[in-house]
Amino acid sequence: MTVACLESLTFGLGHLARAAARLDEKLLLLTRDPDYYAYELARLPEGAVDVVEIDTFDTEQVAGLLARTPDLRGLISSTDTWMLVGAELAERFGLPGLDPAALRLTRDKAAVRDLLHAAGLTRSRAADVPESAADDPESAALLVKAVGLPAILKDTSGTGSQNVWLVKDEPQLRAALAEAAGRQLKGRLFAEPYFSGPVYSAETLTWAGRTRLLGVSSRLMSAEPRFREEVTAFPVAFPEPRRLALESWLGDVLSAIGYTDRFAHVEFALTTAGPEIVEVNPRIGGALVGEGLCRALGVNVYEAMLEAALGIRPGLMDAALPGGPAVAFVLGYPARPGTFSGVEGLDRLSDMPGSPAWYPVKSVGDPVEHLDDSRGYAGIVYAEAETAELATHCAVAAAGAVRVLTEPFPEPEAAARPASDG
Repeated sequence: MTVACLESLTFGLGHLARAAARLDEKLLLLTRDPDYYAYELARLPEGAVDVVEIDTFDTEQVAGLLARTPDLRGLISSTDTWMLVGAELAERFGLPGLDPAALRLTRDKAAVRDLLHAAGLTRSRAADVPESAADDPESAALLVKAVGLPAILKDTSGTGSQNVWLVKDEPQLRAALAEAAGRQLKGRLFAEPYFSGPVYSAETLTWAGRTRLLGVSSRLMSAEPRFREEVTAFPVAFPEPRRLALESWLGDVLSAIGYTDRFAHVEFALTTAGPEIVEVNPRIGGALVGEGLCRALGVNVYEAMLEAALGIRPGLMDAALPGGPAVAFVLGYPARPGTFSGVEGLDRLSDMPGSPAWYPVKSVGDPVEHLDDSRGYAGIVYAEAETAELATHCAVAAAGAVRVLTEPFPEPEAAARPASDG
């Protein structure tokens, strides 16, 4: 019996393979680039995952392969890029899955905000940005009237903090609109209020409409006006009354958008008026969030992912959690763009507290072009301790000893000069 994965997040494949073995399921990974999973696959015994190289952007080619897969019982699609395709293929083959319409909704951040506003779960609606806004002062003025200042402009389908602009006044708004007009967006541009306060990510599991809050991750970001993710720790120690209130609120949020089953990674800002939604990701968290959940909770949470894909109520919904160390990780960015050439300081990690480790994301020779968002990090420094606060200190200290290196991109060749008539 087989469960197929339509691509995967960078980390977590090993835990998923071990969950599949425990449940006596064969795990099949469909991917455009097996090298993307080299770190995880190299640490698994031979045969733990069957890897098939295929153009995962070609839906019909993927469908043909799935049709030829014997005893196919489930399909997992845990990435933003392939999430909708995975849901539609699961529906086509009669496999357990989420309603594609609910997933399409979560991929439209403006629509989610409007729906949550109608349900009384956020203070403000979204405001679509007309394509002419960069050249039309009246449109810009209407945006200010609709959402106020400071405001956020962002892509309705963006990921990894890409294409996000904080604007505090009208000159900044005009500059952001001009810059956005030159970007290729995954969705469309919209505006929403900027909710001041620390940002967190709730890691939840929902089944049959009931939501369990597994814990909350901290989200330390770069200074304004950029929102580059830098440090994450889990679990944040909320007092029990606040944790219960958060769990109830998150259940209402997910219910309002029709998200009835599986993991979610819900980003929210904790404002003076209470929690405010930043975005809802209908999947387990990326980077090392899944790894952190497994270690800090003391269970392999990927068993729940596999059980959900099989249409089985996840045991994690009701399980007592033995617990483990708190965890933290720091994303490793180079100082400047260029070609990734390696990492200095890894030899120092073994002599530092928190059992720090380096998880590579990029390979030597990969280009690093963008340092303002999560496309720019080359790897992750991970550490653990008795509390999330102590784990953060250990991870930050370890990351301070590590230096991500790049070499300058080659200078473009000068255009050939025309031959002289002399």
